[in-house]
Amino acid sequence: MSVGLIGAALALTLAAPARAGETPTAAAGWQLTPTGTDARFRGLAPVDRRTAWAAGSKGTVLLTTDGGRSWRNVSPAGAGDLEFRDVEAFDARRAVVLAIGEGEASRVLRTEDGGATWTESFRNTDARAFYDCMTFFDHRHGLAMSDPVDGKYRILSTRDGGRSWEVLPSAGMPDALPGEAGFAASGQCLVSAGPRDVWIATGGGATARVLHSADRGLNWTATDTPIPVGDPARGVFGLAFRDRTHGIAVGGDYRKDQPSPRAGAVSTDGGRTWRPSATPPPAYRSGVAWLPHSRTAALAVGPTGTDLTTDGGRTWRTVDTGSYDTVDCTADGSCWASGEKGRIARLATED
Repeated sequence: MSVGLIGAALALTLAAPARAGETPTAAAGWQLTPTGTDARFRGLAPVDRRTAWAAGSKGTVLLTTDGGRSWRNVSPAGAGDLEFRDVEAFDARRAVVLAIGEGEASRVLRTEDGGATWTESFRNTDARAFYDCMTFFDHRHGLAMSDPVDGKYRILSTRDGGRSWEVLPSAGMPDALPGEAGFAASGQCLVSAGPRDVWIATGGGATARVLHSADRGLNWTATDTPIPVGDPARGVFGLAFRDRTHGIAVGGDYRKDQPSPRAGAVSTDGGRTWRPSATPPPAYRSGVAWLPHSRTAALAVGPTGTDLTTDGGRTWRTVDTGSYDTVDCTADGSCWASGEKGRIARLATED
């Protein structure tokens, strides 16, 4: 299926009104933007049609304020050894980035001036912890998630926009399965919807699970998904909830030489139960996002392409073969994707 068919599908689902003086347009497909770097961007945080942040390898952080026509390198000074895997942004000036790794390699940095300066607000001092993903409920409240420590996922919480963090009590967290962990592949192993609901995606254990909390990370329940695991390279890699009820999970096996059957699942009850996609994505997918203003359309991305669903994740069809690790959409009707070799794309439109 050609990228032009993305436009035909999205034109039926995107309902955002045109801005004053604009003519409504139809989407034409992913348009790569000039980033000037070969970093791999697994962290992506579009704010609106013009503003987006990307965070990636070699401590790289980029910012655009002109819809991707140009990107500014706003990387923190001295961060070249860090691996940024997630970024959450509030506007063109305020953003929070998460670096992953064992021990002190896991850090959180924050900027309030568009990346001109950065402040380190958290550095992990527990050699057993490895932080994977981060999410914010609003401009003040957010969480970050570490792989299990002492048999339970560790949750880090902020109530001041990422300026300070504290580890939450683990009493309300169910035990992790042997070998279970999260995947720092797309910034979507920890996602939220609304003011209090949050979900964790897992893999590597006997079953791929989704954990849910309705109180900002204090108490959790765990549910099995139909996405195959049984290997450290398999599981749920990305989650997207368009509200506190309707969710999509994608994943598979990230190894290039391994198949990824049943790589998609759907929940209509807030993650309490999951059903396999009748026609799942054909290969491993690490990122997923609901299209703005749609109750049934979403995009999933991975190294071998982009898939589109128009029925809430039950069936998928490939609409692009470019390599991307993560995808996200904004309320004003724009979608962005990013991945290896400096690739950042915006879902372009044409008259």
